[in-house]
Amino acid sequence: MEKDKSRHFFETYTDYVLTHQKQPSSVYTFCKEVGEEEQEFYKYFASFSALEESVFSTLFEETLTMLHNSDGYSELDNKTKLLSFYFTFFELLTANRSLIVYLLKNEKHDLKQLSKLKELRKLFQTFIQSMGLNVVDIPKEKIQKIQGKAIDELVWGQFLLTLKFWMEDTSPSFEKTDLFIEKSVHASFDLMDLTPLKNIIDFGKFLWKEKMKM
Repeated sequence: MEKDKSRHFFETYTDYVLTHQKQPSSVYTFCKEVGEEEQEFYKYFASFSALEESVFSTLFEETLTMLHNSDGYSELDNKTKLLSFYFTFFELLTANRSLIVYLLKNEKHDLKQLSKLKELRKLFQTFIQSMGLNVVDIPKEKIQKIQGKAIDELVWGQFLLTLKFWMEDTSPSFEKTDLFIEKSVHASFDLMDLTPLKNIIDFGKFLWKEKMKM
């Protein structure tokens, strides 16, 4: 029941912002318009911003549920798992494209700083860490931490580039985004397999400093 009520607020808020192209003036006026008590809203979301942030984490969790429920997923290699994640996640984004574009359209050139993606970033990096991706096996603990952070930033940067590409994609059925996903995932795994650790770290620092202004 609680999940249904949370979904209700999600759907009514989506309908409101897509119809009016702006947030409601307050939680009170929004709840009055949709026939709910204000205190009910606060049981699930602390603010409209929290609700918007939950859009991305909810789609992420739905993606993982779909993947883990699919036959043979656990037996896939890491590259195929990541490809499966991308294709499934962006399929869900496309199903909610009007909402996603509304939420991100004003800041698509600086997605790195977007607070709406904060929780998604945590979930995504936990997912990447669970794969145990490694460039080289270096026993020193300090270097391993740097290595892991570099990989996290590399793959998160790749994700943001893919998201920006999808937002600007005008091809039928977003087929160019599918091609972008395939080529970028293959390229990143080649990079991790064949490039010296120093170059991986330098690339991660570059993505961080430039804040994805590319």
